[in-house]
Amino acid sequence: MKKPIPILFVFILILACANSKKMKMASLYRESFRPQFHFTPEKNWTNDPNGLVYFEGEYHLFYQYNPFGDQWGHMSWAHAVSPDLVHWTHLPVAIPEADGVMVFSGSAVVDRENTTGFGSDGRIPLVAIYTGHHEKSGIQDQNLAYSLDRGRAWTKYGGNPVLDIRSHNFRDPKVFWNKRSGRWIMPVALSEGRKIRFYASADLKQWTHLSDFGPAGSTTGVWECPDLFELPVENVPESSKWVLHVNVSTGAPAGGSGGQYFVGEFNGLSFRAIHPERVNWTDYGRDFYAAVSWSDVPEKDGRRIWIGWMNNWEYAGKLPTSPWRGAMSLPRTLSLKKSEDGCRLIQKPVVELTRLRGKHRRFENLQIEPGDQILPDGPIECKTVEIIAEFMPGTALAFGLKIRTSGPDYTLVGYDVRSQELFVGRKQSDPDSIASGFAGRHAAPLYLVDGTVRMHLFVDWSSVEVFGGGGERVITDLIFPKSEIGDLELFSGNGTAELVSMDVWALDSIW
Repeated sequence: MKKPIPILFVFILILACANSKKMKMASLYRESFRPQFHFTPEKNWTNDPNGLVYFEGEYHLFYQYNPFGDQWGHMSWAHAVSPDLVHWTHLPVAIPEADGVMVFSGSAVVDRENTTGFGSDGRIPLVAIYTGHHEKSGIQDQNLAYSLDRGRAWTKYGGNPVLDIRSHNFRDPKVFWNKRSGRWIMPVALSEGRKIRFYASADLKQWTHLSDFGPAGSTTGVWECPDLFELPVENVPESSKWVLHVNVSTGAPAGGSGGQYFVGEFNGLSFRAIHPERVNWTDYGRDFYAAVSWSDVPEKDGRRIWIGWMNNWEYAGKLPTSPWRGAMSLPRTLSLKKSEDGCRLIQKPVVELTRLRGKHRRFENLQIEPGDQILPDGPIECKTVEIIAEFMPGTALAFGLKIRTSGPDYTLVGYDVRSQELFVGRKQSDPDSIASGFAGRHAAPLYLVDGTVRMHLFVDWSSVEVFGGGGERVITDLIFPKSEIGDLELFSGNGTAELVSMDVWALDSIW
């Protein structure tokens, strides 16, 4: 007869295992350039975020993933969950490549009414709708998988594919429940046609073609990863508009891949843009692509939240990172704001990120002399920080912040008075000429408000995200400084400027 294991011993064993895992994670996330508060896989390649859905207290993040290496290939859906959009737990690969069919991008929904019939014993199904890419034929079709255990185990539907038009460029379904029409709606990309096609279904299995939108806006690159959602207009009470977001493979303002959006109306059958000829860019940096929003965020929360792949197809496979390659942007809340030229998309970092704030310093009413200027009361290390700064131009032609400054290494985040542009200059943050055009200056139009310009920055080990004004202009850029240390400085060009106020917080690692 075996002796029973003492409860205290079991507790100590569990605690030791937990500490061992924590130590392993801490070690894993200390490689050069590893983001400390942006999501990255433990290892290997990642690109588009997929299947964003909220269910029973968890935000699910699926993402394009190569289980076998750090270059694109063998596309599968990897998986992570978070209670707060900030701290993530890695889970096993959810939907793997199989039988010569890669699992391309798509979405996930909570089928609360069990329209699919996948639910059983009172368990609500999570349903993933994804593109299957057939390697031999090149055909792309739409498929289903479902989970009855809060997204931990997934079963591919035996009746796949549920939608097949025998096309080689038919991908990235973003499905949502439309209350007004009482059915599921699927925007999906006809990529080479520069069109978004809309389908409807009562059960996610049988789909009816409704209408097409496009070509419109920017048509230089192929269209991918659409999203359609309704947003309130901030400064117009009880008003809302629909936003159709479309990612383009090339032709974005900073070069390479990026995203554009259209504002208009959706009547359950078709989308009509107010200004279909206009190009509205989502982000003016080089590294924000394939952004999609979370499904089923509770009504009491009320937010539309999205996240993007922080990378660019022009150099995605050349980044100097290991053992992982690819990261996600910060999650952002979305709204619309009425402006003179229509409605503008507003993006703001999710409020949950304030939980990472640590040591704080504040500065007020500092005159910035021409050239570079060190902050009073000693330097601030600028490796993982959040900064909210407000400037007045004075006589300067350009002014702003030098971040991650160490000798010849730095990144500029500034404002050009003559062109009225917010900009990020990363020429000095390109260690080994990663790719042609990587080292450059990326600018977004931004007008002064009451004579001032506001910048809200998040600086991580290999990225900077800048929210200009009230979030109406965003620049997202990867940076790879030669030095792992670096301070925060001010700069002014051809005159003096004033730093009205600046708050700086050190940010904790999520790992």
